[in-house]
Amino acid sequence: MAEIVAVDIGGTHARFAIARVEGGRVLGLADEVVLRTAEHASLQTAWAVFAARLGRPPPRAAGIAVACPVGGDVLRLTNNPWVIRPDRIPETLGVDVFSLVNDFGAVGYAVADLDDGYFRHLCGPDRPLSGEGVISVVGPGTGLGVALLSRRPEGVHVIEAEGGHADFAPLDPVDDQILLRLRRIHRRVSVERVVSGPGLANIHAALAASEVRPTPPMDDAALWALALSGEDRLAAAAFDRFCLSLGAAAGDIALTQGARAVVIAGGLGLRIADRLADSGFASRFRAKGRFEGRMAEMPVKLITYPEPGLFGAAVAFTRQHG
Repeated sequence: MAEIVAVDIGGTHARFAIARVEGGRVLGLADEVVLRTAEHASLQTAWAVFAARLGRPPPRAAGIAVACPVGGDVLRLTNNPWVIRPDRIPETLGVDVFSLVNDFGAVGYAVADLDDGYFRHLCGPDRPLSGEGVISVVGPGTGLGVALLSRRPEGVHVIEAEGGHADFAPLDPVDDQILLRLRRIHRRVSVERVVSGPGLANIHAALAASEVRPTPPMDDAALWALALSGEDRLAAAAFDRFCLSLGAAAGDIALTQGARAVVIAGGLGLRIADRLADSGFASRFRAKGRFEGRMAEMPVKLITYPEPGLFGAAVAFTRQHG
């Protein structure tokens, strides 16, 4: 059995763990360390903290997932000020071999390798994920992650995507109000301005403005806690609208990618799982006009593995290096 370092760098957190690998399969993760990216200057300094907490020299191999497109000499994370130069990784991290994959590409690799027991039914037919065809992977966190998993007789392929940066499409007068408000702030309104962790605050502010109602300043974590508690009517309404918008976006992505199934992931997935199944998510997911019948027959699952990005970063390494 071998060990590699698995790394998952998002907009808010950088996660590290030791992945145990045998026979080209990832057996599990251990020694996980979670750091806030805002508290560390770079991947190199965060790696040093991980190594110190590990208490021994890290393995000299790493599977690294990053929240940005992977390609070119310089990687600039979308919602994180860190800059990564791939050609310097061996020197700065002290590794001999590594792989780089987009963070939701990593989740796609996790979906490809995890057992059915790690997927919870949300809507559509309650059956296992398709053994062949396309599975769309969608997840709200600091942004909105998107990937495509293609299972074919010749093998499994993961395609990294940036679907969270597609245009936000309003579907009713309330969506129109949200879009109008965001257009005053941003030159262009992408779907992740609404369907993401920070997107809840944008929805909340738009609903408050429509009622000519002042809202006290509140950070994202406090607003999410308030929304999920149900103690505040406006925050709860914002959460309901978030679920509608997530359903619409997931359905759009599934249609665009020609999917046979959808997996919801992301930092918010597990947190809202109990509420999502009973929300308007499913109705908006299905409401695709002439394709409503097709959408109703599409299984939608939620991945329950606690750190799919870390697991998938290790899987991506094994696919590249064996």
